Amino acid sequence: MQLFEFKAIDLFSGAGGLTLGLKQAGFKILAGIENNSVAAETYRLNHPEVMCLEKDIRNVDIEQLMIKLNLQKGDLDLLAGCPPCQGFSSLRTRKKSVSEADSRNDLIFEFLRFVEELEPKAVMLENVPALVKDERIEVFLESLKKMGYLINHDSLSIEDAANFGVPQRRKRLIVKIMKNGLLPKVSYSNKKITVRECFSLANLPEPGSANDPLHDYVQRRSEKVAAIIKAIPKNGGGRKDLPEHLVLDCHKKRPGQFADVYGRMKWDEVSPTITGGCSSPSKGRFLHPEDNRCITLREAALLQSFPKSYKFSLKGGQTSTALMIGNALPPELIRRHSLSIIDALKAYN
Repeated sequence: MQLFEFKAIDLFSGAGGLTLGLKQAGFKILAGIENNSVAAETYRLNHPEVMCLEKDIRNVDIEQLMIKLNLQKGDLDLLAGCPPCQGFSSLRTRKKSVSEADSRNDLIFEFLRFVEELEPKAVMLENVPALVKDERIEVFLESLKKMGYLINHDSLSIEDAANFGVPQRRKRLIVKIMKNGLLPKVSYSNKKITVRECFSLANLPEPGSANDPLHDYVQRRSEKVAAIIKAIPKNGGGRKDLPEHLVLDCHKKRPGQFADVYGRMKWDEVSPTITGGCSSPSKGRFLHPEDNRCITLREAALLQSFPKSYKFSLKGGQTSTALMIGNALPPELIRRHSLSIIDALKAYN
């Protein structure tokens, strides 16, 4: 039986969630490209064997990269990545002029530049669902069609990560395309992983005794915020349950907006979407189901499906690390979808 080693490159690699999922599926990652220094450091901490280019992708000479990696056009099995998606986020797209002018939106064409130069056997792009309504994705797909890539209705799908073994609601656009075949839709998991199951499996001690800086730091809150957190009912309560004297003035003015802030997670459901604000009670439903605190950065990473041993740089401070975790791709979501690409590549070879 012939064994194949499938090679991939990770664009916009961030903290390495995509790379981890690809490796778990069986890919060998040749290179990752990341512009942010703290994210690049995190990437290197966990994937030291991978060439990590810490630079703006617009300045990467693909021909020189191919020489370094000993790649010819058509050699690469998979080109994968998630162009920065903040410009397409639902909050920004409500303000059309701001959204359309965001320079990050055009980075999808840098992804396209790599496809044109490398001609990989398969392409996987992940992003926010709003991208599917943007004309840039139409240009991207039309360009791939002209290069001979096969596209059908299963090539693009908006999926909830909770359906693929990630203990979190997180809707994402996943684009998976091959040059010599069509990729089938990936089946859903039989069971969703709850917050309780996620934390139980990790078996974390109480914060302060884990010997883990992502779990042991002290959460400092003002006296008013500490009182609010204490008053939120356990296991799913929210700010609508607060007595009048604890309701913040800004919430009184806008009672219907951002209803999840200062909310607790529920033990026996998946968590809400983990965002860059996951360390702050004012940014979403990020309070622990029972303890009077926010989830820790380690708990946030677990809900993103990172293993307990995964390292995150704290050089930019806790806020920077929270943003890095919130922006990461859930490795388990990527692993499940990458397995279908592995199977198709095996059949092709």
